[in-house]
Amino acid sequence: MKNDSNQDIIDFGETGFSSVTVNSEVSQRIDTQSDPLNNNNNNDNNIRLIQINKPTQVVKYCSNSISTSKYNFLTFLPIFLFEQFQKYSNAFFLIIVILQQIPGVSPTGRYATLVPLVFILGVSAIKELLEDYKRRKSDKMLNNKKTKVFRKNNFIESSWSTVKWKDVCVGDILKIAAGELFPADLLLLSSSEPDSICYIQTANLDGETNLKIRQGLSKTSHLIDSDHLKSFNAEIECELPNQHLYEFSGNLKFMEDRTELPVGPDQLLLRGSLLQNTKWIYGIVIYTGHETKIMKNSTSPPFKRSQVEKSTNIQILALFIILLIISLFSAITSEIWLAHNAKSHWYLGFENESPNNFFYSFLTFFILYNNLIPISLQVTLELVKFLQASFINMDEEMFDSENGFSAVARTSNLNEELGQIKYIFSDKTGTLTCNKMEFKRCSIAGIQYGTGNEQEFNSYELLNNLNTHETGKVIDEFLTLLATCHTVIPDKRDDNPDMFDYQASSPDESAFVKELQRFGIVFHSRTPDKIKVKFLEDEREYQILNLLEFNSSRKRMSVILRDQDGTIKLYCKGADNVIIPRVSLQPEDFRSYTDVTIDHMENFAKEGFRTLILAYRIISEEEYKKWNADYLKAALSIHGREKKVEECAELIEKNLIVLGVTAIEDKLQEGVPETIRMLQKTGIKLWVLTGDKIETAVNIGYSSKLIDEDTHLIYLIDERPEKLKETIKTNIYHINNRFKNSQTALIIDGKALNYILSFECKKEFLELAMACKTAICCRATPRNKAQIVDLIKKHTGSITLAIGDGANDVSMIQAAHVGVGIYGKEGTQALSASDYAIGKFRFLAKLLLVHGVWNYKRLCKVILYSFYKNICLYIIEFWFALSNGFSGQILFERWLISLYNVLFTAAPPMALGLFDRPSMASTMLKFPELYKICQEKTDFNIKVFWTWIMNAFIHSIVIYFMCYGIFKKDMVLYDGTIGDYLFMGNHVYTYCVIVVCLKSGLETDSWTWITHLSIWGSIGFWFIFSVFYSQIWPWIGLAPEMSGMAPNVYRCWIFWMGLIFVPILVILPDFIYKSLQRTLFKTYEQAIQENEANKKEVERLIRHSRFTETARLLKSAFSFTRVPSNLDQNQRYRGFAFSQEENGVVRQADLIRVYNTNVDKPSGR
Repeated sequence: MKNDSNQDIIDFGETGFSSVTVNSEVSQRIDTQSDPLNNNNNNDNNIRLIQINKPTQVVKYCSNSISTSKYNFLTFLPIFLFEQFQKYSNAFFLIIVILQQIPGVSPTGRYATLVPLVFILGVSAIKELLEDYKRRKSDKMLNNKKTKVFRKNNFIESSWSTVKWKDVCVGDILKIAAGELFPADLLLLSSSEPDSICYIQTANLDGETNLKIRQGLSKTSHLIDSDHLKSFNAEIECELPNQHLYEFSGNLKFMEDRTELPVGPDQLLLRGSLLQNTKWIYGIVIYTGHETKIMKNSTSPPFKRSQVEKSTNIQILALFIILLIISLFSAITSEIWLAHNAKSHWYLGFENESPNNFFYSFLTFFILYNNLIPISLQVTLELVKFLQASFINMDEEMFDSENGFSAVARTSNLNEELGQIKYIFSDKTGTLTCNKMEFKRCSIAGIQYGTGNEQEFNSYELLNNLNTHETGKVIDEFLTLLATCHTVIPDKRDDNPDMFDYQASSPDESAFVKELQRFGIVFHSRTPDKIKVKFLEDEREYQILNLLEFNSSRKRMSVILRDQDGTIKLYCKGADNVIIPRVSLQPEDFRSYTDVTIDHMENFAKEGFRTLILAYRIISEEEYKKWNADYLKAALSIHGREKKVEECAELIEKNLIVLGVTAIEDKLQEGVPETIRMLQKTGIKLWVLTGDKIETAVNIGYSSKLIDEDTHLIYLIDERPEKLKETIKTNIYHINNRFKNSQTALIIDGKALNYILSFECKKEFLELAMACKTAICCRATPRNKAQIVDLIKKHTGSITLAIGDGANDVSMIQAAHVGVGIYGKEGTQALSASDYAIGKFRFLAKLLLVHGVWNYKRLCKVILYSFYKNICLYIIEFWFALSNGFSGQILFERWLISLYNVLFTAAPPMALGLFDRPSMASTMLKFPELYKICQEKTDFNIKVFWTWIMNAFIHSIVIYFMCYGIFKKDMVLYDGTIGDYLFMGNHVYTYCVIVVCLKSGLETDSWTWITHLSIWGSIGFWFIFSVFYSQIWPWIGLAPEMSGMAPNVYRCWIFWMGLIFVPILVILPDFIYKSLQRTLFKTYEQAIQENEANKKEVERLIRHSRFTETARLLKSAFSFTRVPSNLDQNQRYRGFAFSQEENGVVRQADLIRVYNTNVDKPSGR
């Protein structure tokens, strides 16, 4: 309420106390802020000057266009090539290409490696461009959103126009309507609400569910239409853009009267926040685009590589060393052979060869053996990963029908990481919850109402008992408390005058009054000192005397009012541990149902509901007058005001009578509890990182089944570093002793978290955190979230995943090995920064347990098989060197060496990478324990890799020396000619193609028609191609030495005999080993595969498995050790949670005094 001197009057009660006036700037605490801008020593370069209502600014500021893409036209090539040549294989083949250009050195020609390398890089470039196009598309959608701007052009009078977000400029005046996001960082000028107040939701920034209040300066509150805006002439001096979300300092200079007022965070509206419960606001743009505070908190998209890729790089390095060794050995041996045989074999013309020295011999062999490292591996992996990502995109079971959003793999480089996750870091608001409160149950006078299973609370029984039951009086008081004890502002709907929307900073209070309206109890009017409620058929008016605000230390809120009968009553709602001790113990006041109410509250808490105890008392006139005088004195205190006000509140909040308890559901997204249970069975540790309060976060922990009633909670909330370190060590001791066999959860407050991340107690914290089942970090900033992820990632070596939906989750998503964004209604920043995007949290289960496991196992086989098939063929050149005096002569025609990977053995690894699967999707979702196998990295490690390499060496030895034995003597062909080295080489080549194709069949777990086609089709294609290739010369000047080769080979009976025996003898040991292993040493996974194939019951097998140690370990996952239920009383969870802004720009007690809902609000035209 305002007087003529533009001052706010605060009422403390009905005793006539209205003489205390507080300047509106004082009430905003603006003039008490430190103002570094007024420091005379301040450098002008550290100040941003913004002119308002001017066509141009003094300097050109950053565009409001946001870009999360990785490349642009100029940077694509350098960044792409830099990333590609970080892969050791690509760098290696670049060296080979350079060496092949040296004349007379390469035995395989100048282009045999260049063409495949260019093809590989081209495929990778296309894939990167397609993925970056998706990011650009998401950015474009955000940048092209529309907003209203009041802008003055050079020759046109200022007017409202609609522009795209990307066209918003510093100094523009924007009009933002209810439900709209702020497109830039704004300075609040005025709003539709009294005293330029507005409500904003910052869940997208900090995860808090309650609304926050911002208030413009009183000197700009008159700017409520375009006429006033046209004459508004001012400048803003403020600090330069920075990443501090909750800090801001500046000055607003009015050019007409040359006055200057300070502005601070209370007037700041951040990009990404949402305007709620306010029809409109006017704001001046101060920071745009990448200079906004939320973008300053984000980092550039990191270059992520999977652990499998990193491990492969190391193995490639080891193979490179082997390549150097055998090349060096061959060069030395060649020199030795020449020294002993050059003269006796003078007819070979060694002295005429150029160049001819040890170094060139080494380069020749280095090029000859270079294919030991598969050049096809990268292009195969790129194609397989790209198509695996397409499978994720096309998965109909991961389609969110509510938002029409399909799962999107925004990168394919991390597909296999999804199968090895050990830590998940999740946001709360919008990720686990819907950010929607619903009134589900209540207990009044010991009688429980509402089943909790229905979509809406069933009020029939409650309203019936109100009029007919003996507890009717208690029910009346209970409902009256809900209708009056709040700071909600009613707002009549334009489409239906009998219905009201409600402005509330607390989502709990909003849920109460909305549900009451559905009952027929409508709170419809608020003036500075009165409220009106239509209580069914009665019209009731209450005089508000005092409001005792909620805060985290009080954990309760009270209102003192005078009803229509003149009776003064105190209504109080809050946590059980602060209300129950204040209950009256007088026999006539203490109700028998209090204990029953507490039992009901505990049952509500077990189901995950947010609970509040409701109580009241009647106050006599004399007691109230005496107390109000003391309260007034405390409220006027200069020193220790808050403490004195709280002490005074203690004097009146006593001798309470319990009315009942409410149960509010912070509505979870569909399937969240089931998904969390599923993920916990895999051995994944799930941490919740949120900006919300401890009570709210813990409540969600219970309702989502992240923690249960038997979980022991460990709180780290001490602010002192030395005390915090001692607390951590004490809890470590208790976990290792008292709670050794118990489930524990770690609850961390924001201040404690800051100390942990800043001081030397990270090691102790990690030891404690690793011993806990889960952790919930509260009041965490975006930077805190990223720091926690980085801490776990670096010190545990585990694969991490971060999932969120808001801009405050971007840093966390980018810091984790894998970032998953959830489609949110309040923005797409998380989606733009993520590696994978899904519509709902529940889809994470299939993304990890099905696609993750399949992709990991498939890619492991692709990598191992690619190395195997290359070594199997190309090491034969080394065995052949033993027979040709290490001359560098090749056994195969040079283009066949390159085509081996491109044509004849390309299909089997593609089939393995795309269609092989260890188990069906339904089995993997039904039994999440199967995920543990991938976490142990049993499919790809040093032992497995080198086992495959040795297997390839052995197969190559058998193939080559069997053929060498056959062709040791010269063989006369059908036309009378003698078979040469290429004739033998074609036999070896054919048998090798058959062997490696059959090997892929041995490694296949799931046979499909595509698998058959890839194996038999590859073999058949080689036979057809060899016939064609033998006939192209001289029609095409290519491969003259292959002319007529196919007829010679296929007419030779020895070839067909070898075709039967050589591949069988090579593959037979592998076949016998697999048969014995599957028969005598069957693994858990193999047993499930066989049961699936035979359509047998898999569950019985899992429950009673006795196959291997792995199986026994996995089986133990089905039984969890429970904590004894006889915990301390303090450990019993009763569900208290209440969200409301604390220490805001406007106190709640003052807020309700400035509203008069009987007066129309300005339209802001």
